[in-house]
Parts: sequence; C-alpha cells; structure tokens
Amino acid sequence: MPIQIFNTLTRQKEEFVPLEEGKVKMYVCGPTVYNYIHIGNARPAIVFDTVRRYLEFRGYDVNFVSNFTDVDDKLIRAAKELGEDVPTIANRFIDAYFEDTSALGCKRADVHPRVTETMDVIIEFIEALIEKGYAYESGGDVYFRTRAFSEYGKLSHQSVDELKIGARIQVGEKKQDALDFALWKNAKEGEISWESPWGEGRPGWHIECSAMAKQYLGDTIDIHAGGQDLAFPHHENEIAQSEALTGKTFARYWMHNGYININNEKMSKSLGNFVLVHDIIKHHDPQVLRFFMLSVHYRNPINYSEELLENTKAAFERLKTSYQNLQHRVGASTNLTNNNQEWLDKISALREQFITEMDDDFNTANGVSVLFELSKLANLYLLEKNTAEEVINAFLHEFEQLFGVFGITIGNNELLDEEIEALIEKRNQARKDRDFKLADEIRDQLKDMNIILEDTAQGTRWKRG
Repeated sequence: MPIQIFNTLTRQKEEFVPLEEGKVKMYVCGPTVYNYIHIGNARPAIVFDTVRRYLEFRGYDVNFVSNFTDVDDKLIRAAKELGEDVPTIANRFIDAYFEDTSALGCKRADVHPRVTETMDVIIEFIEALIEKGYAYESGGDVYFRTRAFSEYGKLSHQSVDELKIGARIQVGEKKQDALDFALWKNAKEGEISWESPWGEGRPGWHIECSAMAKQYLGDTIDIHAGGQDLAFPHHENEIAQSEALTGKTFARYWMHNGYININNEKMSKSLGNFVLVHDIIKHHDPQVLRFFMLSVHYRNPINYSEELLENTKAAFERLKTSYQNLQHRVGASTNLTNNNQEWLDKISALREQFITEMDDDFNTANGVSVLFELSKLANLYLLEKNTAEEVINAFLHEFEQLFGVFGITIGNNELLDEEIEALIEKRNQARKDRDFKLADEIRDQLKDMNIILEDTAQGTRWKRG
C-alpha cells in the first residue's frame, strides 16, 4: 500500500507520488532565532523529523531543507533590548536550537540556509517579480500585487473578497492595496540592512522561504511543511510568489501540524504559559518529550502538562524495560526450541502493522500502539521455559528499528564512566562476600548518581533514573 498524505491544499488524503522515483524534496519552515525555542516550535521539529525518518525507512532518499530566519523585526527588537547586534543574537540562538533539537533526537537538515546568506538570491527573486508585473516599488519598499495572482487563497480556501474584509493599510505602509504584502522593507535608521536596487533594506518574511526553497530544491518540491499557524498568510504568500515567478506548482503536498495547548489553554505569552524546551529538558528526559509528541497524530491538537508528561514517562519506561529484559536474555538462550518460526512470524506481522499505520498519513499514535503490542509479545515470549537467540535478536532488532523511525534510542547506549563501573563491580563483590551493608551503601550511592540497579537471575541490570 502506498503512503497517503493529508494535503492541506486539497483537504484530503492523497497517494504520495514524488516527482522523481525514490527521491523526496522536502522543505520545513524553521524558527526565527531570537530566543530559545518553545514547545510549539518543538512539535514541527519532531513531527517532520519523524516524517523524514519514516520516508527513509521506506527507502526514499530525502533531501531535507529547513531554514533559519536570522533577520526580522523580532531580532531587531531583541538586539536593541540586549545592546547586541543581530548576527550575534542569531548565532547564539541557532546554536541553542541545535542543542535543544539534538537532545530531542532531531537530525540536522541536509541544508539549514539562513536569510542573511541568501540575500543575493532573494533580491534577484524580487527583481524578477517586478519585471513580470507581480510586484512594485513604493518609497523604498517593494510589495507583491496579491490580486495579480488569480489563485491567491487556494491553500487557506479563502477568496480575495473574503480576505479583503478586515484588511488594512497600516501607518507607514506605502502599498497600493490592503491585500498586498511586503517583499522588501526600507531600512529605518540604525537597523541592519543590505544594499538593493530599491535602497538599503531587508527582505519581508514570506519571500525568504520561497527564495531558499527554490535555490536548494528547485522550482517544484514534493513536501512543504510547518505549523498550522503558518498556513495563512505565510505559506499562502509563498505559493503566490513562487508560482507567479515560475508558472509551476510550488509544492505538491502541504503538511501542517496542530497546535499545542498548555494545561488545556492556548499557549501564549500573555497567559504566562510560554514553555521553553530549554527549561523542560532540564527536568525531563527529552526522549520522553519526543515520545509524548508522537503519541498524538500530528494534525490533532495536543495538550501539554506535567502530569501528562509523567504518565508518558511511565509508559515509555515499560517499553524500555521490555527491551532491557530481552537484552539480558542474550547469551542465555539457545536456538533449540521448536516454535521459533511462529514467534518470528508474529514479530513480522507487527512490523507490517506498524508500516500500515504509518503509511496512513504518518499516524504515529497508532504506531505507538503497535510498539506496546510488540512489548506485550516480547513479555509473553520471555515467559517461555526455553528461549531462542534467533527470536530474542529479532525482537531486539524490531524494537530498535521501529523506535529508530520515531527518532528514539530505546537501548542503553550510554557507557558508564569508570567510577560507576568500578562501584558496580565493588558492589557485586560485596554481595559475593555477603557484606550486604557495603552492598546497600553502594546501591544508595549509585542511586544518588541517578543510577538505578536491579538484581536479576541474569545478573545486575542498571538504568538511569
């Protein structure tokens, strides 16, 4: 069965057929880097990293581009408030973005273009729109003629007449029509700026992504993605600019993730419930946060609370325990049992079920359910009197593969440092010597170091608390 994607443009699921067989061109709108990312920024980072991973799992070669907006009004305001220049602030928060998203298990894009490094391309793009009659210069600003693009509103499913209601020309704007939007902004005194045919200035927000997508992926891309809040006006304006310039379809599939609420209220600065990833991962395992995000279908809203995150942690720990129980049977099993194929077939059936669920518009919520079924099956198998190495390894492989699609490391891949290794060995020797007082003291010491021990028939197991 082919992958189905819910396309915002058509408001229906469509079979995914990329422009070039086996290859996917994918663009995801990245953050404006004036602060640490909040949990709302984290959702598209996690969701579309998972989409990318799943496409790769299914054999596609994905060219993944995600930009940084490293100059705009927010950055200019932050620079004034902090007494720093815009590039310094942008560089600091790009580093912070990589630190936070790396902790969340997100792979870096193949290209992370920056607006400030794409200025010549942006200016050429605007010049071409002016030549075609889709844009005009007015007092150092350049605007896009919205009404000149006959299909404007097709992504948000609004007509120009509907959009006209409520449209206003703000103080200082020099546009001809309230629906027109800025491609280039004349610099104010003291602002960071670049030389252009229209004087010193900087790009409007919407033109940036159109120019960067064209530069790195070409005139037409397979998937364009971002948060639901970007569908209008940002993505609508991208379509208008790009298709006005090239006369070609800009993006064939549009994907948008749902909003995040905090304790059942919309997240906003005014409500004081603005949660930064930087702060969350100081107190919670970032893998648990990622697992939490993927437990809900990406198009649905998701509610965040400390209680829900703790519940997710408990569920995640159950899955990890199943995996660790399997690990501790490696080397203690044989291949002499008679029903190996029966268990291997059950594992294979769950893999196929996982693929079926994920093929249906990347339904990670149902994919998570399959992981719990895999865990239940593994737990059942470990009750067998005799276990086979072949089956144990098949279970382990499936856990690693499917969690890998979700960008989560299920195994205990961290090496204990020498001090902790030595303490565990010392405790093991104390138990052999029946010095239980010392063994308990070492256990408590390790607990203080966030290392939890569990004594089993196969030896002492450990995990980070």
